[in-house]
Amino acid sequence: MVKIVKLHRLANELSDLTCGRTTHPITLKVGGFTHIPSKKKLLDFKQNILDHVSIAEDVAELVASVAHNLPDFTRETEYIGLVGDDEYPLYHGEIGSTDTGRHGVDQYETIVNEYAVPQSTAKYTKHNRDSFMVGALARLNLNYDKLHDEAKKVAEMFHLKPVNCNPYMNTVAQLVEVVHSMYDSVDLIDQMVNDGLKKEKNDVEIRAGRGMSAVEVPRGILFHDYTINEKGICTKANCVIPTNQNHANIQKDMEELVPLILDKDEKEIELTLEMLVRAYDPCISCSTHYLNVKFV
Repeated sequence: MVKIVKLHRLANELSDLTCGRTTHPITLKVGGFTHIPSKKKLLDFKQNILDHVSIAEDVAELVASVAHNLPDFTRETEYIGLVGDDEYPLYHGEIGSTDTGRHGVDQYETIVNEYAVPQSTAKYTKHNRDSFMVGALARLNLNYDKLHDEAKKVAEMFHLKPVNCNPYMNTVAQLVEVVHSMYDSVDLIDQMVNDGLKKEKNDVEIRAGRGMSAVEVPRGILFHDYTINEKGICTKANCVIPTNQNHANIQKDMEELVPLILDKDEKEIELTLEMLVRAYDPCISCSTHYLNVKFV
């Protein structure tokens, strides 16, 4: 547990270094940053990352030792996330689907197709099927070949290769991404130091228009859509968050899983379903107030 906390602290320290805070960054602005770290601080943090690589490897081995406890459940699913040509995409790219290929970000509304359901105040989404999944497993299924070689070694420890349709493996995919991100951060620091650090003029002229983008956050692809008037005031906004995109898929998984585990005792059924929801890594409110199993 101490080692896991150290990895969590490392990520917080990186956010503090680059964004001014461990959470709710303050140095980002339209067009760039209000502050950039010094070369020395970046190189010191690079060494800090390298010092933590062995911890990540230890955590991977620990998880691998208990991975046999993960339910062996698969349901063929559509996976959606960012895709790109040159790198494991997190901040830019096109919308990728394991069913239908690539789509422009400006077509996001035809991908998510939000709709309301009577049993929930949250919207559901669907694309080529009745549901789809976003998140680490979706990203890995779409971009496995772009993972860092060391991250692929972790994936191989769990026999995790695309296309994997076991939702419980989403947590494992997140672990693979942790290792990838550590090595990717080292490469990015080297690139920034070699290119030279300097404050760049990033003034932005206000003009009316509409902008759309897609980024990957830990829980999956996140869509932003904003309309700005000539005064720079946002007159319309639409954000489609990952947890909402996963709602329908969680339900479909449960509908298929429950008949397969009815021969288990009630506590095991409840635990298996709780594990399924947690595997999707829903937002805090969803992850702590999500399941009330009734046996009839």
